[in-house]
Amino acid sequence: MDDSPPNRTLRLTIEYDGTHFAGWQRQDKQRTVQECLEQAFLAMTAQTVSVRGAGRTDSGVHALAQVASVDLSSRIPNLGFLRGLNTHLPRDIAVLDVVDMPLGWSARFDARGKIYRYDLWNHPTRSPSQERTTWHVFAPLDVHAMREAAQCFVGEHDFKAFRASDCERKTTRRRLDRFDVYREAGLIRLEVQGTAFLKNMVRILAGTLVAVGIGKLTRDQVLGLLANGDRAQAGVTAPPQGLTMVKVIY
Repeated sequence: MDDSPPNRTLRLTIEYDGTHFAGWQRQDKQRTVQECLEQAFLAMTAQTVSVRGAGRTDSGVHALAQVASVDLSSRIPNLGFLRGLNTHLPRDIAVLDVVDMPLGWSARFDARGKIYRYDLWNHPTRSPSQERTTWHVFAPLDVHAMREAAQCFVGEHDFKAFRASDCERKTTRRRLDRFDVYREAGLIRLEVQGTAFLKNMVRILAGTLVAVGIGKLTRDQVLGLLANGDRAQAGVTAPPQGLTMVKVIY
């Protein structure tokens, strides 16, 4: 009789405050979300595992529901993993759910889309309570103009003008299913849903919409950026702390 533990693929749903992380991906001599999770699994199972995220959030970026997959051999029940991992994790990461999936299931390659949110604190004075999760833009922003410009991005387009210079993706065509812009008192929220994103794409889109909001760019110029692909004419790369991964769609 074989007493060895069964091979399993687990799906994790994870929330984290990215302020003090050098991003998701494991890096030498850097504190990362992936490394913290892998160390928690090592403490629980004495196994070295690879925790693979649905997306690689950058340094300072947050997540409400990042999804990751991990292959391992274990009889520990899912509730045991949920409680045990959170015991071994630092206070700025929490595992919200653990589910068994078919062997080989991939959080990244089986994803069908993602929802990201970018938050702006649009007020003449800074807010200490918003410091870790928003970009403070003190100049008044025209939310109506930003909302109209955001609709230019909905659909399938070439987003060459809205990616980092070191982005390694072979194609720059992406499809956005929606792009909402709304205000809640001093807080302006940009929420975008798409099938996939280029490196820094959401942050550059946010910076471009801020340029529209202050009157530096027009809707027609935004359409021109999609046509000409000139990164130099687009907005700045918005700072990381305003960005949150909200949901991964399967």
